[in-house]
Amino acid sequence: MEAYLCRTCGVQQPPSERPPARCPICLDERQYIGPAGQRWATLAELKEEGHRIELLDEEPGLIGIEVRPRVGIGQRPLLVRTPRGNVLWDCVGYFDADMVDAIANLGGIAAIAFSHPHFYGAAAEWSRAFGDAPIHVPVADRRWFLRTDVEPVLWEGHLELLPGVTLIQCGGHFEGSAALHWAAGSRGKGAILVGDTIAVASDRRFVSFMRSYPNLIPLPREAIESIVESLRPYEFDRIYGGWTGDVVDRGGHEAVERSAERYLRWIGARRP
Repeated sequence: MEAYLCRTCGVQQPPSERPPARCPICLDERQYIGPAGQRWATLAELKEEGHRIELLDEEPGLIGIEVRPRVGIGQRPLLVRTPRGNVLWDCVGYFDADMVDAIANLGGIAAIAFSHPHFYGAAAEWSRAFGDAPIHVPVADRRWFLRTDVEPVLWEGHLELLPGVTLIQCGGHFEGSAALHWAAGSRGKGAILVGDTIAVASDRRFVSFMRSYPNLIPLPREAIESIVESLRPYEFDRIYGGWTGDVVDRGGHEAVERSAERYLRWIGARRP
Protein backbone atom coordinates (compact mmCIF):
# COMPACT_ATOMS: atom_id res chain seq x y z
CA MET A 1 0.00 0.00 0.00
CA GLU A 2 1.07 3.57 -0.67
CA ALA A 3 1.22 6.43 1.83
CA TYR A 4 -0.26 9.08 -0.45
CA LEU A 5 0.86 12.66 0.00
CA CYS A 6 -1.47 15.64 -0.32
CA ARG A 7 -0.11 17.96 -3.01
CA THR A 8 -1.61 21.01 -1.29
CA CYS A 9 -0.16 20.68 2.22
CA GLY A 10 2.53 18.07 1.57
CA VAL A 11 1.52 15.78 4.47
CA GLN A 12 1.48 12.01 4.03
CA GLN A 13 -1.70 10.07 4.83
CA PRO A 14 -2.04 6.55 6.29
CA PRO A 15 -1.08 3.80 3.81
CA SER A 16 -4.03 2.81 1.64
CA GLU A 17 -4.90 0.85 -1.51
CA ARG A 18 -6.06 4.01 -3.31
CA PRO A 19 -5.84 7.75 -2.71
CA PRO A 20 -8.04 8.97 0.17
CA ALA A 21 -11.12 11.06 -0.58
CA ARG A 22 -9.88 14.13 1.29
CA CYS A 23 -6.93 15.35 3.35
CA PRO A 24 -8.08 16.00 6.95
CA ILE A 25 -5.45 18.68 7.44
CA CYS A 26 -6.60 20.63 4.38
CA LEU A 27 -10.26 20.37 5.42
CA ASP A 28 -9.44 22.23 8.65
CA GLU A 29 -10.10 25.99 8.65
CA ARG A 30 -6.38 26.75 8.97
CA GLN A 31 -5.61 25.17 5.60
CA TYR A 32 -7.50 24.77 2.30
CA ILE A 33 -8.12 22.56 -0.73
CA GLY A 34 -6.92 24.43 -3.80
CA PRO A 35 -8.98 25.47 -6.83
CA ALA A 36 -7.86 22.34 -8.70
CA GLY A 37 -9.40 20.15 -6.00
CA GLN A 38 -7.87 17.38 -3.92
CA ARG A 39 -4.72 16.02 -5.57
CA TRP A 40 -2.33 13.30 -4.45
CA ALA A 41 1.19 12.09 -5.18
CA THR A 42 3.54 9.30 -4.15
CA LEU A 43 7.21 9.75 -3.33
CA ALA A 44 8.10 7.84 -6.50
CA GLU A 45 6.00 10.23 -8.59
CA LEU A 46 7.67 13.25 -7.02
CA LYS A 47 11.10 11.83 -7.81
CA GLU A 48 10.06 11.20 -11.42
CA GLU A 49 8.91 14.82 -11.62
CA GLY A 50 12.45 15.97 -10.85
CA HIS A 51 12.23 16.96 -7.19
CA ARG A 52 15.52 17.07 -5.34
CA ILE A 53 16.86 18.13 -1.96
CA GLU A 54 19.54 20.75 -1.35
CA LEU A 55 21.35 21.36 1.93
CA LEU A 56 21.98 24.99 2.89
CA ASP A 57 24.40 26.27 5.54
CA GLU A 58 22.40 28.60 7.81
CA GLU A 59 25.10 29.04 10.45
CA PRO A 60 27.65 26.75 12.10
CA GLY A 61 25.69 23.77 13.45
CA LEU A 62 22.51 24.49 11.49
CA ILE A 63 21.61 23.11 8.06
CA GLY A 64 18.59 24.07 5.98
CA ILE A 65 16.90 21.33 3.94
CA GLU A 66 15.18 22.65 0.85
CA VAL A 67 13.17 20.72 -1.74
CA ARG A 68 13.24 22.07 -5.30
CA PRO A 69 10.82 22.49 -6.92
CA ARG A 70 8.71 23.03 -3.82
CA VAL A 71 6.40 20.36 -2.41
CA GLY A 72 3.20 21.36 -0.58
CA ILE A 73 3.59 24.74 1.08
CA GLY A 74 7.33 24.89 0.45
CA GLN A 75 8.67 24.89 4.01
CA ARG A 76 12.36 24.49 4.82
CA PRO A 77 13.19 21.99 7.60
CA LEU A 78 16.30 22.55 9.71
CA LEU A 79 18.89 20.11 11.00
CA VAL A 80 20.36 21.14 14.36
CA ARG A 81 23.76 19.50 14.85
CA THR A 82 25.08 18.82 18.35
CA PRO A 83 27.87 16.69 19.84
CA ARG A 84 25.18 14.33 21.18
CA GLY A 85 23.31 13.91 17.90
CA ASN A 86 21.21 15.85 15.42
CA VAL A 87 17.60 17.03 15.62
CA LEU A 88 15.42 17.37 12.54
CA TRP A 89 13.13 20.34 13.10
CA ASP A 90 10.04 20.28 10.92
CA CYS A 91 9.73 18.01 7.93
CA VAL A 92 8.76 18.10 4.28
CA GLY A 93 6.79 15.81 1.98
CA TYR A 94 9.76 14.50 0.05
CA PHE A 95 12.46 11.96 0.70
CA ASP A 96 15.11 10.23 -1.40
CA ALA A 97 18.29 8.16 -1.10
CA ASP A 98 20.58 11.09 -1.93
CA MET A 99 19.18 12.99 1.04
CA VAL A 100 19.74 9.99 3.33
CA ASP A 101 23.39 9.76 2.28
CA ALA A 102 23.98 13.49 2.69
CA ILE A 103 22.45 13.67 6.16
CA ALA A 104 24.13 10.42 7.24
CA ASN A 105 27.45 12.09 6.42
CA LEU A 106 26.44 14.90 8.79
CA GLY A 107 25.78 12.48 11.65
CA GLY A 108 22.24 11.32 10.88
CA ILE A 109 19.11 12.14 12.86
CA ALA A 110 18.61 11.33 16.56
CA ALA A 111 15.18 12.95 17.00
CA ILE A 112 12.42 14.56 14.93
CA ALA A 113 10.09 17.32 16.14
CA PHE A 114 7.83 19.95 14.59
CA SER A 115 6.44 23.43 14.94
CA HIS A 116 2.91 22.27 13.97
CA PRO A 117 0.99 19.68 11.89
CA HIS A 118 1.31 21.47 8.54
CA PHE A 119 5.01 20.53 8.70
CA TYR A 120 4.63 16.79 9.45
CA GLY A 121 5.37 15.98 5.79
CA ALA A 122 6.84 12.52 5.20
CA ALA A 123 8.22 12.24 8.74
CA ALA A 124 7.62 8.48 8.93
CA GLU A 125 9.94 7.91 5.96
CA TRP A 126 12.63 10.15 7.40
CA SER A 127 12.41 8.36 10.74
CA ARG A 128 12.77 4.88 9.22
CA ALA A 129 15.74 5.96 7.14
CA PHE A 130 17.60 6.91 10.32
CA GLY A 131 17.06 3.89 12.54
CA ASP A 132 13.47 4.72 13.56
CA ALA A 133 14.48 8.06 14.99
CA PRO A 134 11.76 9.05 17.49
CA ILE A 135 9.07 11.39 16.16
CA HIS A 136 7.93 13.84 18.85
CA VAL A 137 4.32 15.04 18.64
CA PRO A 138 2.58 17.15 21.31
CA VAL A 139 -0.32 15.48 23.11
CA ALA A 140 -2.56 18.36 22.04
CA ASP A 141 -1.93 17.67 18.33
CA ARG A 142 -1.85 13.87 18.36
CA ARG A 143 -4.95 13.57 16.15
CA TRP A 144 -3.21 15.46 13.35
CA PHE A 145 -0.40 12.90 13.07
CA LEU A 146 -2.01 10.79 10.37
CA ARG A 147 0.43 7.90 9.93
CA THR A 148 -1.34 5.10 11.79
CA ASP A 149 1.56 2.72 11.10
CA VAL A 150 3.97 4.79 13.24
CA GLU A 151 3.66 5.54 16.96
CA PRO A 152 5.02 8.99 17.90
CA VAL A 153 6.54 9.98 21.23
CA LEU A 154 4.04 12.25 22.98
CA TRP A 155 5.10 15.31 24.97
CA GLU A 156 3.69 18.51 26.44
CA GLY A 157 4.95 21.69 28.05
CA HIS A 158 8.73 21.53 27.66
CA LEU A 159 11.05 18.70 26.63
CA GLU A 160 14.84 18.68 26.30
CA LEU A 161 15.51 16.48 23.27
CA LEU A 162 19.30 16.70 23.58
CA PRO A 163 21.51 18.85 25.81
CA GLY A 164 20.86 22.46 24.84
CA VAL A 165 18.01 21.64 22.44
CA THR A 166 14.56 22.08 24.02
CA LEU A 167 10.99 21.84 22.74
CA ILE A 168 8.64 24.57 23.99
CA GLN A 169 4.87 24.27 23.60
CA CYS A 170 3.66 27.76 22.71
CA GLY A 171 0.14 27.15 21.37
CA GLY A 172 -1.54 29.66 19.11
CA HIS A 173 -1.58 28.44 15.49
CA PHE A 174 -2.39 24.95 16.84
CA GLU A 175 -2.88 24.08 20.50
CA GLY A 176 0.37 22.13 20.39
CA SER A 177 2.31 24.62 18.24
CA ALA A 178 5.93 24.68 19.35
CA ALA A 179 9.29 26.36 19.11
CA LEU A 180 12.71 24.74 19.43
CA HIS A 181 15.25 26.52 21.61
CA TRP A 182 18.85 25.96 20.53
CA ALA A 183 21.13 27.33 23.21
CA ALA A 184 24.29 27.20 21.08
CA GLY A 185 22.71 29.10 18.19
CA SER A 186 23.68 32.62 17.11
CA ARG A 187 27.27 32.25 18.37
CA GLY A 188 26.10 31.09 21.79
CA LYS A 189 23.52 33.84 22.26
CA GLY A 190 20.70 31.36 21.58
CA ALA A 191 18.23 30.86 18.75
CA ILE A 192 14.65 29.69 18.42
CA LEU A 193 13.31 27.73 15.47
CA VAL A 194 9.63 28.47 15.02
CA GLY A 195 8.21 27.29 11.67
CA ASP A 196 5.17 29.55 11.67
CA THR A 197 4.22 29.14 15.31
CA ILE A 198 5.66 32.64 15.05
CA ALA A 199 5.96 34.09 11.54
CA VAL A 200 9.02 36.14 10.60
CA ALA A 201 7.72 39.34 9.00
CA SER A 202 9.06 40.99 5.84
CA ASP A 203 10.22 43.79 8.15
CA ARG A 204 12.78 41.71 10.02
CA ARG A 205 12.37 43.83 13.15
CA PHE A 206 9.04 42.11 13.67
CA VAL A 207 7.27 38.76 13.76
CA SER A 208 3.57 37.96 13.79
CA PHE A 209 1.04 35.36 14.86
CA MET A 210 -2.05 33.86 13.20
CA ARG A 211 -4.51 31.02 13.59
CA SER A 212 -4.52 30.65 9.81
CA TYR A 213 -2.04 32.38 7.51
CA PRO A 214 -3.60 31.43 4.14
CA ASN A 215 -7.14 32.18 5.37
CA LEU A 216 -6.15 35.27 7.39
CA ILE A 217 -7.71 34.23 10.71
CA PRO A 218 -6.18 36.13 13.67
CA LEU A 219 -5.50 34.92 17.19
CA PRO A 220 -7.07 36.35 20.36
CA ARG A 221 -5.23 38.19 23.12
CA GLU A 222 -4.97 35.10 25.35
CA ALA A 223 -3.14 33.12 22.67
CA ILE A 224 -0.63 35.89 21.98
CA GLU A 225 0.13 36.37 25.65
CA SER A 226 0.58 32.61 26.09
CA ILE A 227 3.08 32.43 23.21
CA VAL A 228 5.15 35.29 24.60
CA GLU A 229 5.06 33.96 28.14
CA SER A 230 6.20 30.49 27.06
CA LEU A 231 9.36 31.96 25.50
CA ARG A 232 10.33 34.42 28.25
CA PRO A 233 12.48 31.95 30.26
CA TYR A 234 14.74 31.31 27.26
CA GLU A 235 17.58 33.45 25.96
CA PHE A 236 17.65 33.86 22.18
CA ASP A 237 19.08 36.42 19.81
CA ARG A 238 18.07 34.87 16.48
CA ILE A 239 14.77 33.51 15.10
CA TYR A 240 14.52 31.02 12.25
CA GLY A 241 11.16 30.83 10.50
CA GLY A 242 9.79 28.08 8.31
CA TRP A 243 11.03 29.21 4.88
CA THR A 244 14.47 29.93 3.44
CA GLY A 245 15.51 33.47 4.29
CA ASP A 246 12.95 33.94 7.07
CA VAL A 247 15.42 34.94 9.79
CA VAL A 248 15.45 37.62 12.47
CA ASP A 249 19.22 37.85 12.66
CA ARG A 250 19.54 39.67 15.98
CA GLY A 251 17.41 41.02 18.81
CA GLY A 252 14.97 38.12 18.57
CA HIS A 253 13.65 38.31 22.13
CA GLU A 254 12.90 42.00 21.78
CA ALA A 255 11.30 41.42 18.37
CA VAL A 256 8.80 38.95 19.87
CA GLU A 257 7.87 41.30 22.72
CA ARG A 258 7.63 44.35 20.43
CA SER A 259 5.55 42.47 17.88
CA ALA A 260 3.14 41.10 20.46
CA GLU A 261 2.55 44.62 21.81
CA ARG A 262 1.83 45.90 18.29
CA TYR A 263 -0.48 43.00 17.48
CA LEU A 264 -2.47 43.41 20.70
CA ARG A 265 -2.78 47.13 20.15
CA TRP A 266 -4.28 46.63 16.68
CA ILE A 267 -6.83 44.06 17.85
CA GLY A 268 -7.92 46.46 20.59
CA ALA A 269 -6.38 44.55 23.49
CA ARG A 270 -3.88 47.27 24.43
CA ARG A 271 -4.23 51.04 24.79
CA PRO A 272 -3.05 53.04 21.73
